[in-house]
Parts: sequence; C-alpha cells; structure tokens
Amino acid sequence: VSNLLSQRQAMNTSFDSFRLVNTYGAFGSITKERNEVIVEGTASDNPNSPDSQWYEIEFKCKPGDVRRAPCLISPYHLRLDWLMWFAAFQNWRVNPWLPHLAYKLIKNEAAVLPLLAPNPFPEGRPPRFVRASHYRYRFTSWKDGNPLLTGVWWKRERLPYLYMPPLGERDILPILNQFGWKQYR
Repeated sequence: VSNLLSQRQAMNTSFDSFRLVNTYGAFGSITKERNEVIVEGTASDNPNSPDSQWYEIEFKCKPGDVRRAPCLISPYHLRLDWLMWFAAFQNWRVNPWLPHLAYKLIKNEAAVLPLLAPNPFPEGRPPRFVRASHYRYRFTSWKDGNPLLTGVWWKRERLPYLYMPPLGERDILPILNQFGWKQYR
C-alpha cells in the first residue's frame, strides 16, 4: 500500500525494461478541482427571457447536484458522462455530438433517456431549448463539514459565461444536416 502512495511509485519497475506496462498518462494525477458542463433545458418559448425556468439535466455519475455522492463504478465508466467531462476542456463547437444530444433531448428520444438520471421536466415533456453552463467543482473539505452528515459532497462555482448558448430545434438542424445525422418528425 505504501508503494501506491509513494512519490516514487515503483509498482511497474520489474517490467519496465521490457516496456510492456506503464502508468496511463491521463490519470497520472487527479486534480482536486474540475470544470464541468451542466446541461440545462427549458420549456419556455423564449430562452432568453428572464422568466425562463432552466432545469439541470442530471447524468448518472458525473458531478451535477452538489448533494449527490460521487459515483464509484470502477473499472468501468459511463461513456456519456466521460464525454461530458472531456467536453469541459474544449469549446462546444468542437464537440458536435453535444448539440446532437440537445436535439435528442428536445425530441425526447427514448434511447437517450436511460443514459440520464431522472427526467427533470414535468410530466416527461421535453425541453424546447437546451443550453450548457460551465461550473468549477471541488470536493468539500472537512472544514466544510463531513459530507456524510451535511449531505454536501461538492462545492461549485458558476463560471461567468455559458458553455453552449440556448439551442432549439431550428438552431440544431443545420448541424444535423452537416453531419448527416437523422432528423425526427
């Protein structure tokens, strides 16, 4: 166990001369903070109205609700949650699957709903517009209180810009056409 926590972790040194194994670079270190894309939807006709109510669309394991405990499913991961984590490092325009996901949410596609936590929309009606906000998350510390007692696992701060602007069906159709993706009636 001390080897795993050591600064000079030596677990693979006996194999190193053969160049058969190594530590996987993406996970050489895990940060205490992370940016997350939070997808939101509204049933409003005007997504830019101050009266629009936006609902967060929760995923099964990625950080979202600060009161939801981290999900442990190792050695597996949920592909959509994983993609959302990597999307936070880039601009939404280089991730065309994200507006495609928004379209599927707007169309209430049955195949997408099981990938999400419970549907936040009243009576299962789909959103008319979907946007994505950008947040910085960090685990709570013991100074913040024991998460088992407080129920709060994360602290989050909304970053001062939208990750993806509100997109409705008409906004997304050109992207679908560009990539030859299916449209629903």
